[in-house]
Order: sequence, then C-alpha cells, then structure tokens
Amino acid sequence: MIHKLLIATHNLGKLCEIRDALSGLPIELISLSDLGIKDEPVESGETCAENARLKAVYYRDRASFPTLGDDSGLEVEALGGAPGPHSARYAGPDATDQDRIAMMLEMMHGIPLQNRRAAFVCALALAVTPVEVWEFSGRCEGRLLSKPRGLGGFGYDPLFVPDGENRSFAEMSIEEKRELSHRGRALAALRAYLKQT
Repeated sequence: MIHKLLIATHNLGKLCEIRDALSGLPIELISLSDLGIKDEPVESGETCAENARLKAVYYRDRASFPTLGDDSGLEVEALGGAPGPHSARYAGPDATDQDRIAMMLEMMHGIPLQNRRAAFVCALALAVTPVEVWEFSGRCEGRLLSKPRGLGGFGYDPLFVPDGENRSFAEMSIEEKRELSHRGRALAALRAYLKQT
C-alpha cells in the first residue's frame, strides 16, 4: 500500500491537475518544493514514456519513497509529430508558455484548419521502488487554433481544442479538462491502480 507519493514536477499547472485527480485517496501527496528539491534530470528520452520513467526513478532515488514522474507532449501532424517529447523546450530552454505559443503559431502560420490536426499525449511512471515501475498513458486528439483562447490551463492549452468540443483546454474548468485530456485519462488509470493497492 502506498501511503506517501512524491509528485515529481516543477510545473505548477501539472502539480495542480495531479493533486486534483488524486484527491480523496488515503495518500499524502508531496511536491518537490516540499522537499526542497530544485534540480532536474536531463530528459534524454526519445519518447514521453522514457522521460516519465527517467524522472520517476531519478526522484525516487532522491526521496526514497514512491514517486510519480510525468511527461507530456503535443504532436502536430503538419510538423511530422513535432514537438512531441520536446514540447516544453521547443522554443528554447528558458521559454515561457507565451514564447511556446508564439513559436507554434509562427510554425503553423498559413496552414488551413483541416490540416491543423494535433494530439496531446501523456505518460506517467510510478516508481514504487528503484526497479518496480508502473506506467500509464493517455492521449487526446484535436486541432490547433489560429490564435490562443482562454485564460486557464498552461502550456499549449489556449491553442488546443479537443475533438467534439468548440472550447480550448484553456477555456475549460480543471474538472472539464480532466474528463477529456491526455493527462486526465492517464491519471484515471493511475487512480484505479492506486485504489487497488
């Protein structure tokens, strides 16, 4: 049984979504800032799943208790699947969300709506021990807007409209986004696993 879980992210938006999705479970959720951990591993994986596992094991070694690693990315069809696992660093190592959105809009300039297909992917890795790692994933298909909409969410959320919706992720509440999003789907699988342990 897991009683304490480190959420291995410095991204406050991700931290908020993960805390919300796992609320109500008899598990103490701890952040990296709670432990004063500021360093980050080099994300050398070629996929989101590899990076999630790398982060989970890295911080599990630091904390010595079960750790959840997360990596997600935006796969844009017109860009050959880029930026994918490089989404956070696509506009440079110190880029802000606004910088990333501006770069994506520049890359997609002139591409018609029917060719703006994209998908968000999320990989979660739960390092229970240094060698016991469970993996969960989620995917959300949609399209990119020609300009950002909404004030919520983080990352590329103001540009992304999931299939079946007219609103961007940034125009949804955290609960609405969780029902549809890549991370919400991965976290639902994780929550089901944690309830069984």
